[in-house]
Amino acid sequence: MSKTTTDPTPPTGEEDLGAAGSQLSTAPEDTLNMPSLGVIGWARWFWRQLTSMRVALLLLLLLSLGAIPGSLIPQSGTDETKVAQFRKDNPTLGDLYDKLGLFHVYSSVWFSAIYILLFVSLVGCIIPRTWQFVGQLRGRPPGAPRRLTRLPAYTTWRTEAEPEQVRAAALALLKKRRFRAHLAGDAVAAEKGYLREVGNLAFHIALIVMLIAFAWGQLFKMEGNKLIVEGGGFSNTLTQYDDFKSGSLFTQDDLDPFSFKLNDFQGTYEKNGPNRGTARTFQAALSYSVGAYGKAKKTTVKVNEPLEIGDSKVYLTAHGYAPVITVRDGKGNVVYHDAVPLLPLDSNITSSGVVKVMDGYRDAKGVRQQLGFEAFFLPTYTPGNEVSSTFPALGNPVLNLAGYYGDLGVDSGVPQSVYQLDKSHLKAFKDSKGQQRENLRPGQTMKLPNGAGSITYESTEEWANFQVTRQPGSGWALAGAIAAIFGLAGSLFIQRRRVWVRAVRGDDGVTVVEMAGLGRSESAKVPEELGALADVLYDQAPGAPEPDEDSTDTPDPQVVPAERLEK
Repeated sequence: MSKTTTDPTPPTGEEDLGAAGSQLSTAPEDTLNMPSLGVIGWARWFWRQLTSMRVALLLLLLLSLGAIPGSLIPQSGTDETKVAQFRKDNPTLGDLYDKLGLFHVYSSVWFSAIYILLFVSLVGCIIPRTWQFVGQLRGRPPGAPRRLTRLPAYTTWRTEAEPEQVRAAALALLKKRRFRAHLAGDAVAAEKGYLREVGNLAFHIALIVMLIAFAWGQLFKMEGNKLIVEGGGFSNTLTQYDDFKSGSLFTQDDLDPFSFKLNDFQGTYEKNGPNRGTARTFQAALSYSVGAYGKAKKTTVKVNEPLEIGDSKVYLTAHGYAPVITVRDGKGNVVYHDAVPLLPLDSNITSSGVVKVMDGYRDAKGVRQQLGFEAFFLPTYTPGNEVSSTFPALGNPVLNLAGYYGDLGVDSGVPQSVYQLDKSHLKAFKDSKGQQRENLRPGQTMKLPNGAGSITYESTEEWANFQVTRQPGSGWALAGAIAAIFGLAGSLFIQRRRVWVRAVRGDDGVTVVEMAGLGRSESAKVPEELGALADVLYDQAPGAPEPDEDSTDTPDPQVVPAERLEK
């Protein structure tokens, strides 16, 4: 019979646990006292978030997405004409794009903010990792774990060699295989593959170099175009360019002082076969000088072979024809004589343009007027094909002209293209058929009706368009891109791994050798590499016979082949 007595009233939890029990209650507190981070705490939290890999990848994604409208929407820094046309065709959408900065994406506030945040994130990520890596290089590989059998790759055998001899042989072998190795207690510790982290750091540093180079190039870049007829020249000043755009920090003083003259343009084309009309020779012979008193030099500029002067490069970008036109009034006085560049419309250089006579012309009654002519040029005219040239070279040139008189609108103050004719205040010259339009060959003249004068197609010159560019930082950007590729390749293909070799004397007086490997990154080569190292070391410290075997028997090497190493 039990002598144990029970209390009819069981104790409550608070009586049993005391004060500690009262604190275990799951009842919600009336108030939660959250610690205040403060300004410094919030700054640290923001910095940790900004320098995290997740935020860096998010910023890269945002930068890529932000570049999409810069490719799809016309940009004011590239083509003002297309931007103006877009605004005219889409007034509502154009106003919205203006507010969002989509007509100048790469210089907008939001794109610059993403750009700068990504730059800061990369810097904040690289500095601590670089410092940590320097510490690893200054240190030594860690000593061997107590139980090597737990590592993914492992092998062991017994040998009659002394432990010191085995460790010395292992140390020499690992150093020969370019491991960083040292003796740590009864084992040799070695590590290899530090270039993986070097590649990783090089990749991120290269990204920073590229970001700086692109930003520098955008701020100080310049690009201008100039069309020059044979015999014409150019001086590198802002007023000489047909169109010019530059970075926000570029000034006129940054222009390299040089000038050049187009002596001759040569273009030859394939005459037969499936590639008929394809350009074979496309080059411009120039005379150029550097500085105000530089000596004239001659050179040849070809496609993708620019003339380099200082930090500027002069590229040959286009070619066309410029018929030489002479216009006379009713009294036979020459009121216009010049080569008129025409713009190509197709690969066979079918071209169009206008001739504008703005001053000096008077009609048969002596009234001052302005003349305009629409010009359509075929370098090789084939009868029956009136709308296009059949070959790009000057085989059978024909110039089609249609004349107008009145007010060209050039005095209104509104800019207009030299390749277009504003007919709103012009009247067409008309013959008996309703409108005068004629095909002229070199040397032929078209008479204007009612004694208004004439226009003569004298000959044909050639023109070339040159693009002068200055892109600072392009060399650094290229170097950064190459370094990023090699750094990324190193971080992906170089495997960092550790190897330990322990040699201790067993209870029976025979040396026990243990070898183990561990990959710091996922690698299937650790077992194979450890097997190869074990084979070499086994030759220097051959296996000893097992204790229960006859001493005359051949020792069993006990080296586990690479494919049988534990994983």
